[in-house]
Amino acid sequence: AAGADPAPLDLPWPLASADLKLAHDGGGAPWIIVQTRAAVPLREPFSAGYRIKRTITAVEQKHKDRWSIGDVARIRLEVEAASDMGWVVVDDPVPAGSSIVGQLGRDSALLAAGEQTGGQAWPSFEERRFDAYRAYYEYVPKGRFSTEYTLRFNAAGRFTLPATRVEAMYAPEMFGETPNAMIEVKEP
Repeated sequence: AAGADPAPLDLPWPLASADLKLAHDGGGAPWIIVQTRAAVPLREPFSAGYRIKRTITAVEQKHKDRWSIGDVARIRLEVEAASDMGWVVVDDPVPAGSSIVGQLGRDSALLAAGEQTGGQAWPSFEERRFDAYRAYYEYVPKGRFSTEYTLRFNAAGRFTLPATRVEAMYAPEMFGETPNAMIEVKEP
């Protein structure tokens, strides 16, 4: 119908290499968007308008060469934006059984006291959930900014985390991801 957007057409991924052929029959100036999606593990940082770097440093660590239950780490997220953008979210996963220090009000205020933010962007809101740290920015100018949070490891195990991601909420094609290394936490 005139003026109506047609519904997307989903095609199954072929088992072997294949060609996609399109033809237009009729008047007008049509256009098409072709998008492929696949769940593949991220092996190296990816940038589409944003770059993100994640650094872990020890705040309290029983053994210098490994993480143990009760150790406290500072997570620093550094972002570089290629252009000005409104409503941007930084999403960083947290290992299972860990807790973000400061999420219960005044708990461990001394451990979280060294957290720093930098650059020309400041979070409008932060979520310190059991599964992820998220910082929402109403406005992010072109350039660099950073944020930090403090994490306590409460459970032993080997934790494989999804990628750390920054994304423009209303322009999801503008994003950046960096893979996270496996974290092993041992008994003290």
